[in-house]
Amino acid sequence: MKLKLFLLSFLCAGFGIFATAQENLTYQKPPKEILELVDIQQPPSVLMDNAKENMLLLYRNSYKTIAELSEDELRLAGLRINPKTNISSRARFINNIKFKKLTEPEPRQVTGLPENPRLSNFNWSPDEKKMAFTHTTDTGVEVWVLDVAEGEAKSLTDATVNANMGNPISWFRDGSALLVRMLPADRPALIDTEESVPTGPTVTVSGGILAQNRTYQDLLKSKADEFNFETLTTSELYKVNLNGDKSLWKEKAMYRGESFSPDGKYVMVTTIHRPFSYIVPLYRFPSTTDIYDLDGNLVQTIEKTPLIEDLPKGFMATRQGKRNISWRSDQPATLVWAEALDGGDPEKEVPFRDEIFSQDAPFKEKPKSLVKTINRFSGITWGNDRIAIMYDRWWNNRNTKTYVFNPSRPGEEAKVIFDRNYQDRYSDPGDLETEKNKYGQYVLKLDGNTAYLIGDGYSEKGQFPFVDEINLSNSKKERLYQSRSTDKLENIRAVMDARKGELLVRIESKNEYPNYYIRNLKKRVAPMPVTRFKSPFKSLEDVHKEVVTYKRGDGLELSGTLYLPAGYDLNKKEKLPMILWAYPREYKDKNSAAQTTANPNAFTFPYYGSPVYWVTRGYAVLDGAAFPIIGEGDREPNDSFREQLVANAKAAIDAVDALGYIDRERVAVGGHSYGAFMTANLLTHSKLFAAGIARSGAYNRTLTPFGFQSEERNYWEAPEIYNGMSPFMHADKMKTPLLLIHGEADNNSGTYPMQSERYFNALKGFGAPARLVMLPKESHGYAALESILHVLWEQDQWLEKYVKNKNKE
Repeated sequence: MKLKLFLLSFLCAGFGIFATAQENLTYQKPPKEILELVDIQQPPSVLMDNAKENMLLLYRNSYKTIAELSEDELRLAGLRINPKTNISSRARFINNIKFKKLTEPEPRQVTGLPENPRLSNFNWSPDEKKMAFTHTTDTGVEVWVLDVAEGEAKSLTDATVNANMGNPISWFRDGSALLVRMLPADRPALIDTEESVPTGPTVTVSGGILAQNRTYQDLLKSKADEFNFETLTTSELYKVNLNGDKSLWKEKAMYRGESFSPDGKYVMVTTIHRPFSYIVPLYRFPSTTDIYDLDGNLVQTIEKTPLIEDLPKGFMATRQGKRNISWRSDQPATLVWAEALDGGDPEKEVPFRDEIFSQDAPFKEKPKSLVKTINRFSGITWGNDRIAIMYDRWWNNRNTKTYVFNPSRPGEEAKVIFDRNYQDRYSDPGDLETEKNKYGQYVLKLDGNTAYLIGDGYSEKGQFPFVDEINLSNSKKERLYQSRSTDKLENIRAVMDARKGELLVRIESKNEYPNYYIRNLKKRVAPMPVTRFKSPFKSLEDVHKEVVTYKRGDGLELSGTLYLPAGYDLNKKEKLPMILWAYPREYKDKNSAAQTTANPNAFTFPYYGSPVYWVTRGYAVLDGAAFPIIGEGDREPNDSFREQLVANAKAAIDAVDALGYIDRERVAVGGHSYGAFMTANLLTHSKLFAAGIARSGAYNRTLTPFGFQSEERNYWEAPEIYNGMSPFMHADKMKTPLLLIHGEADNNSGTYPMQSERYFNALKGFGAPARLVMLPKESHGYAALESILHVLWEQDQWLEKYVKNKNKE
């Protein structure tokens, strides 16, 4: 009903194209040219074992149905749960599995799968001979296991698995059994919050401590919510063997995570506890991390984390105490964690931000200090007793460091091997290759002191992925391979065998669907195909695609990917209407902002939110247009947000106009989320566009007063920034046609559905040509096929009236 009312209200503006369709409007479908690109069966996703011998092909429907999206849902503490099936109400399911060896030409169908499969939570066994997964029935979740060699699946449990807190299954190290979260037999009935009679008001108290939290959604709101959250997240842990026999391993609790030590002798278990919070999600609720032996006996409590409602200000703020607790993957049973040396406060000036500790089983001795980080710790890739790689990063200056250190020499200063701006893609050295060790854990792929880097290979001349050999003792690198293809994109997925020179690669072009190949660096032979997926997007094969580069008014280099309709005459140059689609990104230096990662050889893969569909409707499309917002030195990017936004847009239109392809009077702009915010600002503060499309945006920054996107300052520190950047505050100036679309169940921080509703009301009050479409059941990203087709119809109708046929009435 809400959808009908909002659409009906549009009649008041007198837009005749929709006048006969407002009452009783049902879900619509876009034109045939678009529909045939949406309603397709996509090729499968791929799972490979570590040895790169076996491949699983996972198939799924492209989209959910609105009926599926309308199933029961409870939104609690950041979770969205189907209380009947006990799994995320937003889960995407696999509906078929095939398997093949890499050397086999065709895949084989897995047998024994359940009828109407809804599969998820895929987990390789430690020896990778089996794959465990869950199947969601109409009444609950079951655990299944696939024998990869036989290609046969079977069920292990009934539909009493609790997947409300994520993946509910973990393998025992010997591969003989699974640790499974299951529903307690005595689980109480849930409280119907719509029908229950309140016993009193809901009271939240501030104790005088700063708690400047972002505007989270789906939070707990009442005692009934607390009860339902605890009920739905409480599980018992069972040991289930491969015959389906089960035994209680641990009594009921709110289990958030289980992790076996590499040698399989211990289990680290994290549980959530009261008191809950009404202002932060569950991952900031109190928790306890314990270590148990294989019989479920408590060995040691490692950490008790309190409720975290208050943190120091800033993106690099963190809590005190042990965090990032994990197993050291190259040792039998060694715990590793980080602790802040600055109290978690990024404003404090200290030589080192974090200290990394380790503790060996049985976890009784004093922890060892391994190493310290200059920035905030962000992870470790373990190698062996002598070599480990550590990473840190600092948001404020976009710096990241990569260190090599010797774990056998605790306290020895780590050596920095890469020190760079993480937004500088041209200087990216790549990612270190890993492989599974004897414990089945991923560690550095090493040959003595030599490791391997796989990089995307972005540069001023284009993208040319590479493999480097690096000596970790002296940081010297040698290039083993670099793609030289100028008409295809070759992504390097793995170093299969360095001595044989074998790489697993994925090759694609703008009209050739991505497929996997084995490339041999030592033999002059063509890459051997592993998969033969066919493109479902035939109508886009002859579309013209190129990356255009151009300069902003201040000289900054920008780029975007330009699409022209199939058969477009590049010599005749018919003046086309154009859609510009973008998303603003913040930078601290011009060098990084000027770089391009667009590749004209990347396969043209439209998705539900893509503007590329309209190239089939006679439009030029400039997709992924660079919209950098830069703030160097002491200046923050948002200090000149509007000015840079308009400069970016003008440069993009000027560039394509100079090529002779477009009618600059018929240009639309669009974006999703922060791109929607961009769109509203551009229509308000420039006269560059004929119309706009804004999906799931936020338009009043005072409703996100403790920061948004990459803005750290709160409203009271920078009111002029918040007000100046808010299209809502300037609704009286906005006269350009704007289509607003929003999911009624948006769960993204800051983009409450109210943002679009209030902005539309403001625009309507000032007589602006606007249309508001609220999508029932949809979240920040849209999932139901009916919704997606309707959105495409809405956008097409809008573009046809206000852009393609502008001034023709």
